Amino acid sequence: MKVFNAKNGHGLNLKSEHFSDLSVLYEDFSFTLKDVLKEFSRSDILSALRQHRIDLPALIALLSQEAGTELEAMAKRASEQSLRQFGRTIQLFTPLYISNHCINRCVYCAFSSKNHLKRHKLSLSEIEKEAENIASTGLRQILVLTGDSPKFSSVAYIADAIKILSKYFSSVGVEIYALSQDEYKQLADAGCDSLTIYQETYNKSLYAKLHPAGPKKDYAFRLNAPERAARAGFRSVNIGALLGLGSWQEDVFMTAIHAEWLRQNFPHLELGISLPRMRPCYEDTKEATGGDIDTFQVQVVSDRDFVQALLALRLFLPEAGLSISTREEASFRDNLISLGVTRMSAGVSTAVGGHVVDTDDNIPQFEISDTRSVDEMVNSILKKGYQPVFNDWFGRY
Repeated sequence: MKVFNAKNGHGLNLKSEHFSDLSVLYEDFSFTLKDVLKEFSRSDILSALRQHRIDLPALIALLSQEAGTELEAMAKRASEQSLRQFGRTIQLFTPLYISNHCINRCVYCAFSSKNHLKRHKLSLSEIEKEAENIASTGLRQILVLTGDSPKFSSVAYIADAIKILSKYFSSVGVEIYALSQDEYKQLADAGCDSLTIYQETYNKSLYAKLHPAGPKKDYAFRLNAPERAARAGFRSVNIGALLGLGSWQEDVFMTAIHAEWLRQNFPHLELGISLPRMRPCYEDTKEATGGDIDTFQVQVVSDRDFVQALLALRLFLPEAGLSISTREEASFRDNLISLGVTRMSAGVSTAVGGHVVDTDDNIPQFEISDTRSVDEMVNSILKKGYQPVFNDWFGRY
């Protein structure tokens, strides 16, 4: 088996002070990976699947073109592995957008500062109304989202929101702009126990093109955010890349390495990985956006590619949670349950508020494909022979 000459992986040392120190080794990785992925044979894939613990060369094999012909074998092992680790359970949560003010100019996002949409921010009383409504569905896990705007979504404002939500939910997570360690500590002290943050793409040059302005353009600061949250006392960290921005194999590989680095350096951390895939979003006219749309073309990630990515991650990281969002269609999400998914969202709105507080000009961050309510999601999970889990008891006891 020919492999990429990387000095990392299971059984090898991934110790470094910051993940960004290690990621420098992969700045030329996309050029190497493109060639290496063509070199694997069917016997290489089957040999990789026979490993007790999938190592780095085997991970690369499972991301190769040839592995796409062995999805059934990969799925069988992934399913068995997930049942041993997690049983037949699916954690349920929902996101709550509390502000869409943003000073970043991400070329693929509806909340980008280049888009002249109506901006909204929930008051603390509105946040409480949203919390009451969501809690009435039985959900006890919630994810708070904001745009990147320290002026309108300050750390103090987010901390106040967390304190309110902690009265209703056993687990309160955040998916917000990258913070310092001290700022994450403020949120942890307020009751936040988990961070979700996507690097979007690990390709540094592509990242620069997609984030031309705003604080988010600082690649390394965002890359090291998960470790700052871990050091600040967060119990759980969820990472990932937005599939469709660049090469899905490259981004899935780097997501896996990032997760493994976190596992080795923070053994107490509960790790999760998400696989968001590009969806259509609101965008102003070309004149209003300054022509940013011309700099970006979505890379098609087929359902088959998506499944291969999910299976490779499940096999390489057997203890990590895997989340699938409502970006994916309902039937597709249901079919992924038995392949290693452990966490799913339900009753979702990607507009600010959206459950109680809503207006006609409240533009969502992106279009969702699975619009099922919490009850509908529960019924679908039960039909698949799995148990929906509402509470994250570990987060409170």
